[in-house]
Amino acid sequence: MKPGTKDEIKGKFHEVKGKVKEKAGKVTNNSDLESKGIAAYHAGNVEKKIGKIENQEERKRA
Repeated sequence: MKPGTKDEIKGKFHEVKGKVKEKAGKVTNNSDLESKGIAAYHAGNVEKKIGKIENQEERKRA
């Protein structure tokens, strides 16, 4: 599996994990958990985009 694809998968996983934390924080009225969830979601989004860019660069080189 290409490194870019791995980054995309990891990014999607972190996005989902972040959304779960965010929702759990809202339900339990825990603003710290909610904030951590939002941060994890955005970090996953960035990681996923990096993977997409890596895959595009790999296609250009091929």
